[in-house]
Amino acid sequence: MTLVDDRTAVEDLHLVPAASGIDLGAAERAVERLLRALGQDPAAEGLRDTPRRVARAYAELLTPTPFTMTTFPNDEGYDELVVARDIPFHSLCEHHLLPFFGVAHVGYLPGDRIAGLSKLARVVEHFARGLQVQERLTSQVADLLEESLQPWGVGVVLEAEHSCMSLRGVAKPGTSTSTSALRGLVRHDARTRAEFLTLTTRAHRSPATR
Repeated sequence: MTLVDDRTAVEDLHLVPAASGIDLGAAERAVERLLRALGQDPAAEGLRDTPRRVARAYAELLTPTPFTMTTFPNDEGYDELVVARDIPFHSLCEHHLLPFFGVAHVGYLPGDRIAGLSKLARVVEHFARGLQVQERLTSQVADLLEESLQPWGVGVVLEAEHSCMSLRGVAKPGTSTSTSALRGLVRHDARTRAEFLTLTTRAHRSPATR
């Protein structure tokens, strides 16, 4: 994460992924060895290109897309919640390298600046590209919004299904895990907190918006 210069430090926060260090050739060879270790034949017709496909798939899933966190002056003095709801996301569980996926609800109470609406979704996508746990991902989104907007409050709720829980182990498909990160007035002001949770909790939404 780098700032362009002092003049644009608040307005334009550039998110740049760290050097990935992904060695596709080594990854392909590792997948081939894994297939053999699992009793599979990498030379079989259906598996011949699997190491290449798997290596490139993981490279894509582990490489964040850089973007600029564009913000604008809050010239109208808007002082109510801004919430982007049901943002689809997927990430990889760092414990099993299996995907977890769901929706994010992201909101903030503006101070002197507001964000381009698409950037709320891009923040989620940026941090989801990597080996993650849902709790950390939730906090990272909230931290970035606090840093770039300096709002009166931030709220982030993630709802996700984890393949490592639905496909293996306890094997309970359809189970959803919710995590939240509430900051500033969204956490400490009862009215603002209740409003944010009402806007982002499925039980309070009309059937048309679920």
